[in-house]
Amino acid sequence: MTLAFLSHRDYDALERAIRVGQRIVVWRAGIEYVVVPIELRLREGREVIEVRRPTGDSLTVYLDEIDSIEVVG
Repeated sequence: MTLAFLSHRDYDALERAIRVGQRIVVWRAGIEYVVVPIELRLREGREVIEVRRPTGDSLTVYLDEIDSIEVVG
């Protein structure tokens, strides 16, 4: 998924990953994050994904800051 915006198919894949606890790879500012998405929501008018890193730490990822995103098996 390359993000100028998320398509319906991309949102479906992301929501499915949230439901089943499937990992996603997020590229933001040239850094790759492999995380488990917890929640997709709005914060101050911006879409965010609340994720959990492999260390157990939480991270908030703003969709408008993401270079690309991919659901991995």
